[in-house]
Amino acid sequence: MSANPSRESGDMQTTDKTKQYLMTEGPIHQRVLRYAIPVFIGYLFQQLYNTADALIVGNLVGRNALAAVTSTGSIVYLAVGTFTGFSMGAGIVIARYIGAEDSEKTSQTVHTAVAMGLFFSVFFTALGVLFSPVILRAMGTPEDVFTDAALYLKIYFAGCTGLVMYNIFVGILQASGDSTHPLYYLITSSAINVVLDITLIGVFHMGVDGAAIATIVSQGIAALLVMIRLLRQSGDIRVSFRKIGFHWRRLREIVLFGLPTAVQNTVIDFSNVLIQSYINSFSAAAMAGIGAYVKVEGFAFLPVTAFSMAMATFISQNIGAQRLDRVKEGIRFGLLCSVAAVEVIGLIIFLFAPQLVAAFNQDPNVIAYGVLRGRVCSLFFCLLGFSHVSAAVFRGLGKPMVPMLVMLICWCAVRVLVLMTIGQIYHNILLACWIYPITWGMSTVVDLVYLGHVRKKGYAL
Repeated sequence: MSANPSRESGDMQTTDKTKQYLMTEGPIHQRVLRYAIPVFIGYLFQQLYNTADALIVGNLVGRNALAAVTSTGSIVYLAVGTFTGFSMGAGIVIARYIGAEDSEKTSQTVHTAVAMGLFFSVFFTALGVLFSPVILRAMGTPEDVFTDAALYLKIYFAGCTGLVMYNIFVGILQASGDSTHPLYYLITSSAINVVLDITLIGVFHMGVDGAAIATIVSQGIAALLVMIRLLRQSGDIRVSFRKIGFHWRRLREIVLFGLPTAVQNTVIDFSNVLIQSYINSFSAAAMAGIGAYVKVEGFAFLPVTAFSMAMATFISQNIGAQRLDRVKEGIRFGLLCSVAAVEVIGLIIFLFAPQLVAAFNQDPNVIAYGVLRGRVCSLFFCLLGFSHVSAAVFRGLGKPMVPMLVMLICWCAVRVLVLMTIGQIYHNILLACWIYPITWGMSTVVDLVYLGHVRKKGYAL
């Protein structure tokens, strides 16, 4: 994936509209922030509408409905993490070819990614609709929550095509360095979701089914908006229906980068499913309280997500353009900014945890469980941020196996081992809280060691 300086200007040249988003030139700090800030704002709106689901359900429907909506998050993330991993892999390959100004391979990768998204849409729709009740039973979901949780998941997965294709389409745009247009689409989607939530639940008195319908409709509209943008786009990332299909060499490259990330996401989310099962063994109040806190915690992930995506794209484009001199400074800046931002948010959550959790439900038991989890985890967000952004750095450097192995061991194997041994003897909700910062710390230590190794190698990729 190296640059080809002998390319004729007429056939293999990135268009001016694509070049305006390139991260291979210009001030590094400015390029990274120009990419990361719209991503942050966009996901802030997405987090707000996800939170709106829980707020409206918790206050207008009740505690059990809140438990149903929030406790299914680990199952949704398990599915989302799989295809998001491949989407990230496609984005890295696309970014490298854009950096190398290879139009043909960029286009082939784009259309292979779209075809892959269509495949995942069918796969996860069938899998989610058919097996959601089975998974909920296996997780030990209480009977007073089970019916609502199963209904929510069935509707969600029935309409998951919008979510899958949105991630694929946005991944293509962001690989080109364009994080601004996805911001517009997320704002639009968020507004639609909130309006539908209020209408379906507040006006028509629907329950969790209203929240699920609002979510899938808003996601579908967002996917449609991004698709229209790509169909009208000029340049290498333009999508054409007649070109959609699998280019096997490009698919192989996507899998090479995406499969480790998909496995990484899957094992993390699988461990979260097990932890959720452990939480389910306490009470609906524990499910609702910790579920409400997780919605709050989602805001802390926003700078982490923004800088992770910025790092993967920045590093990939510069490696494609053979601008390795820019990589080192970009990595240092991205890690520093993300860790500082997420720790500030963690401090705010620590101080205001009771008020934040109470916004979802006024039940004292619900608040107590949510505050407990918040006070244990929030001050350790710096470790979480460092681990996630380091993983993005390694993927951008072409080493996706490293974060996969680190998180497979630290975030999955250790968590499962602890729950299946200590958790069976010491049945305490504190275990489900402390297991997060402990494993974040373990992965941070390993990442620091490996980053030192990469630095000594001088980024010789």
